[in-house]
Amino acid sequence: MKRKAIKCPYCGAQAFLRPSSAVYGINARPGESLYVCSRYPACDSYVGAHRKSLLPMGSLANGDLRNKRIQAHKAFDRLWQNGIMEKWQAYQWMQAKFGLSSEQAHIAKFSEYMCDQLIHVCDQALENNRLAS
Repeated sequence: MKRKAIKCPYCGAQAFLRPSSAVYGINARPGESLYVCSRYPACDSYVGAHRKSLLPMGSLANGDLRNKRIQAHKAFDRLWQNGIMEKWQAYQWMQAKFGLSSEQAHIAKFSEYMCDQLIHVCDQALENNRLAS
């Protein structure tokens, strides 16, 4: 089991790997883990961990940033769910649009600003596709 030492970007406290039930209680998905700020719930920052490697999926996020990432994912997912492009093409498109490496092109690593930018370009792409139809 690999673990990674990470600090909370909001309060500077250490974040620890915990079962997702530590945050989600009975609504947790079995076998899922999170990196949770040691000051939780006073500091509401956490991020999911990959099931196999237990490495963080992105950066710790507070409620506002988690919400923004959810919105960005919904906007991004519409590109491939509506058949505008395949999922892998959507990731390549995002990388090219923002000059990101494949390592950087993960919404779980995005700031609120980057989420806003992604939502904007996805909405533009969807509108352009609608107009072209």
